[in-house]
Amino acid sequence: MTNAIAIRHSRSTDQFDWCAWANDELDSIREAQRWREPIAFEGLGIHGAVKGRSVISFASNDYLGLSTHPKVCAAAIEAVQRYGTGAGAARLVAGTRESHLELETAIASWQRCEQAIVLPNGFAANLAVLSVFGSAEATIFSDQLNHASIIDGCRLARARVQIYRHNDVDHLAELLNGSSGRKIVVTDSVFSMDGDVAQIDAIATLCTDHDALLVLDEAHAVLDPVQHLHCEVLRVGTLSKTLGSLGGWIAGSKFLIQLVTNQARSYIFTTGLSPADTAAALAALNIVSSEEGMQLRRQLRTLIDKLQPHHPSPIVPIILGSDAAALRAASALFAQGFYVPAIRPPTVPQGTSRLRVTVSAAHTMKMVDALKQLLATFN
Repeated sequence: MTNAIAIRHSRSTDQFDWCAWANDELDSIREAQRWREPIAFEGLGIHGAVKGRSVISFASNDYLGLSTHPKVCAAAIEAVQRYGTGAGAARLVAGTRESHLELETAIASWQRCEQAIVLPNGFAANLAVLSVFGSAEATIFSDQLNHASIIDGCRLARARVQIYRHNDVDHLAELLNGSSGRKIVVTDSVFSMDGDVAQIDAIATLCTDHDALLVLDEAHAVLDPVQHLHCEVLRVGTLSKTLGSLGGWIAGSKFLIQLVTNQARSYIFTTGLSPADTAAALAALNIVSSEEGMQLRRQLRTLIDKLQPHHPSPIVPIILGSDAAALRAASALFAQGFYVPAIRPPTVPQGTSRLRVTVSAAHTMKMVDALKQLLATFN
């Protein structure tokens, strides 16, 4: 008995201390001034309170302000009353509702594609596409500054992955010319941290020349109409930004979408999009496609030009360099009633910590003008 106790004691002293290891990792994060934690934003739309202080948010991706639109909210409430709060199962089991199919038809029409499917979030959509089409016989060519969901999708794929310099079409052409077999080019249309846009026409031409599949992440595309491209394209997007709801979508040729439906693990093995999110997104898409939607985009364009003339998207980065400078600037804005959190590595490259200002049609010219004056003090 004594020997057994001794053996157990010996094993216990040799055990790896996971909590101690995690605490050491956290200390490293704190020392690098990169500590992050969720902070409650209590409010409606851009108006809210953080730590008891009333603020105007310039951090939301709700670009058209549709998350608080009366018709969008009413559609979500009606869906909950009719179907309950959850889909109850995966889409291929018992988790599909007529509203899912309506939304998918509407997205396909909006994106000028044959067919579309919706998923619980945009991250899952990129994982789905890249894991299905990025088989071992393929090569994926990915922009250097693509979103984390694209990066993880490339990691999940069995394909070879080549990274081309950010927005460098010549480098992409060089890589394509040096590769054989099936080719996939994947890029954000609007890049989430810099707010610049991809050279889509030039990339599409390269894809046509090389019989490559173009995977185009449209998550942050809100200002311009959907482009018709002459290459084979799968468009990926989210319901949570332009449409103010929650979820992801994939749109493209019928056979490509059917293959995703039958092979994508992030679609097959997860519960379907909730009734409320589905109905809200469909109501929002109806608004986006209307004259009211056009007016909201015009209003958004005017506000962006006020903050930074001719900037191509609602994402306006104010690059300050060091982590400390970005944190100080965010704190100064917060003291003046504006909520613009600092963005630091690993979200952005070392030495490019920034304020990531996102403009919404829900803002007023007075709000944007006041923020612009404060931002000028950081230069």
